[in-house]
Amino acid sequence: MGAGHDHGHAHGAATTGTAAAAHRGTLRIALSITLTVMVVEIVGGVTANSLALVADAAHMATDALGLGMALLAIHFANRPPSRNRTFGYARAEILAALANCLLLLGVGGYVLYEAVQRFFTPADTRGGLMIAFGVVGLVANSISLTLLMRGQKESLNVRGAFLEVAADAVGSLAVIVSASVILITGWQAADPIASLAIGLMIVPRTFKLLRETLDVLLEAAPKDVDMADVRAHILALDGVEDVHDLHAWTITSGMPVLSAHVVVSSDTLSAIGHEKMLHELQGCLGDHFDVEHCTFQLEPGGHAEHEAHLCH
Repeated sequence: MGAGHDHGHAHGAATTGTAAAAHRGTLRIALSITLTVMVVEIVGGVTANSLALVADAAHMATDALGLGMALLAIHFANRPPSRNRTFGYARAEILAALANCLLLLGVGGYVLYEAVQRFFTPADTRGGLMIAFGVVGLVANSISLTLLMRGQKESLNVRGAFLEVAADAVGSLAVIVSASVILITGWQAADPIASLAIGLMIVPRTFKLLRETLDVLLEAAPKDVDMADVRAHILALDGVEDVHDLHAWTITSGMPVLSAHVVVSSDTLSAIGHEKMLHELQGCLGDHFDVEHCTFQLEPGGHAEHEAHLCH
């Protein structure tokens, strides 16, 4: 005898689509800013003969592509479910975050390689122009960071965009510092050193985001849901004898789900009924855990052995 119940809370993701959907407008503004600064830094890098500016412009290009993919992913992620895609395209956001990670790793590796080459083949870099273009980049990136600040706490997709822009902001700062050193001392090695700093800043943050993204794709339990604690709360309810097949995973940012087979004594089921038991379960988890959808199957004692027998 089984009973299922889907329990949802009124979170932002539940009412407006995926977690990133609420930040579509800010992503569009950030994309416009990023494209503008990218063009400015390409011109500046060529004019000032600065690898650091070119590296930052290359990173801007991946940011623009990443932001574009994030917006495209939001479009697909908020399409309604279908008969074959029961969760719709919600996971498109996570795939976009994964693509952003791969792009960032590629750009980080390229910047590191080119910076090392500059040590062997030094270039005459114009520090004054570097500072001017670096300031433009820093101001623009600071505006984008402010716009994306709230969204990066709610969506892996937006967080990927936020980290890219943050890396660009620090990169612009590195450009300004290296240009100042060149102007004051004439030490041309400051340019490739700044490029190395940009590359070394990109890679570790990207690995962190990649790990979180892979956790979602591999259906690991949400990081803020303690499965042992969930089990303990369920077992603490009157009449609950056991819980098995307990699973929690994340469809996309802001959309955690949980399912469980809950063994309840026959006396309890007879006394309060399945509906009351389901309400108690959903109330128990709803009060203590931020899980978007909960599905429970209620079973009388001995049913698990019956299932195992059927499987064999």
